[in-house]
Amino acid sequence: MRKYLILLSIIVSIFVSNCNDNISQPLLIATAANMQFAVPPLLKAFTETTGIPCEAIISSSGKLTAQIKSGAPYDVFLSADMKYPEALYQEGLTLNAPKIYTYGTLVLWSTSIPNTLNLEVLSSPSIQHIALANPKTAPYGKSAMEVLQGLNILPTIKDKLVFGESIAQTNQFITSQVAEIGFTAKSVVVSSNIKEQGQWISIDTTLYTPIEQGIVVIKNTPNKQQEAQQFYDFILSKKGQVILEEYGY
Repeated sequence: MRKYLILLSIIVSIFVSNCNDNISQPLLIATAANMQFAVPPLLKAFTETTGIPCEAIISSSGKLTAQIKSGAPYDVFLSADMKYPEALYQEGLTLNAPKIYTYGTLVLWSTSIPNTLNLEVLSSPSIQHIALANPKTAPYGKSAMEVLQGLNILPTIKDKLVFGESIAQTNQFITSQVAEIGFTAKSVVVSSNIKEQGQWISIDTTLYTPIEQGIVVIKNTPNKQQEAQQFYDFILSKKGQVILEEYGY
């Protein structure tokens, strides 16, 4: 009996230790760069609600997708569009089909132009550099290109375009005034970090395809899938959606 109790104590001790290890390991949330300011309050609210720690890994949706395919141990993917999580789902790398968790809004932003901001200014000789994210990997960059093509001004301004590898780098081009003007996400310009810098206007949503942002749970780390599903559910909950709305989504 004594040997049985000792063995049971060891088993329980190992189980508790493993559980604590799992809890102490934060969820890794692969996050598209347009969410760089919105995701910290989301993670904070989720951890306060559940006690589960989280960390955000921020990059372009295309780069994060490539990393996930290569086995990066991310638990949840917040993409700037549905294309990339759908590709991961088709390859069997996600627990479920991607779901739209919010819609993004494209804006034109400048920290250096003193006059009224509008799309016509893009063709002005005073504008030498127009920043946008790489349209091959960043959905907001793709949307910006749709706008320029739809307005038939791309041929006249294509030499002015400066491409950031993500919205985050694009923002740096604009805030540092490397580019006089640029396209970014509304969530950036309404954030407390940025909202006092320069001026911005929303782009007419009829000029670009709706930016459907998708969320999926990744299969790479099975021991954290339950917690990852909780984060997924939180983002889609009323509390998560209220935070997203505060950041222009």
